Amino acid sequence: MDDTGREGGSPLEPTRIGAGAAKGRPETPGLELAPSPRAAPPNLEQRVTSLSAALRRARIDSAAQSGVLADLRGAEIARLEILREQLEPVLAQLPRDCDLFDVAVSPGERPRLFIDQIGFVELAHDQRTYRFLQDTRHGRIKICENDKLDAVVDAITAYIAHRLIEREKALAADYASGGAGAAVAARAAARAQTLGGGGPAQSVFSIQAWQIFLFFVELVGSVTFFGLLGLLGVWLYRNFK
Repeated sequence: MDDTGREGGSPLEPTRIGAGAAKGRPETPGLELAPSPRAAPPNLEQRVTSLSAALRRARIDSAAQSGVLADLRGAEIARLEILREQLEPVLAQLPRDCDLFDVAVSPGERPRLFIDQIGFVELAHDQRTYRFLQDTRHGRIKICENDKLDAVVDAITAYIAHRLIEREKALAADYASGGAGAAVAARAAARAQTLGGGGPAQSVFSIQAWQIFLFFVELVGSVTFFGLLGLLGVWLYRNFK
């Protein structure tokens, strides 16, 4: 055993084992490990969105604990707002000329999320189950009832798809019946005006001129007839007198 360290007056320092040595890799002197990269902080829009969602969930939890009627209504509105946010990607794909859907939360004694004029979503008495209903000629029917948000979103998406198909069929039927006939009549009238070289005012003037001409023809014919009848009377009077 070497006693140099014991007699030299400097105690032996314990050996430092770095991260590389602990894993069996030789540690390089003077080389420090780079810190692990951190995730980029969320932007302002993501923070605002997450904060609004957190506020809604906090309002729901608070209403579930307190049980006050006003707080429960606010919790219903918050749940319906969360559902509306989940539907935004679906609504963004609607045709621009389609005005069937006006998705909005209607606050009131019974808050509802209206999808269109006849379909809406409300919460059941347990304040957790979504009920998707539709008003029809035969009464109100239930399309979906589930406490899972994804299942309700899928049901509303399928409902919107069926409504778009009904809209396309209605537009096709309108074009095949009255719509197409009206369009063809409008094109024929425009073509007639173009070939005639005049507009509606000129057509009215032509009709009036034709009526005046017929009136003069009838007047001249009447005068001629009575004149000939008078001449015939004079001739008969002179010959048979």
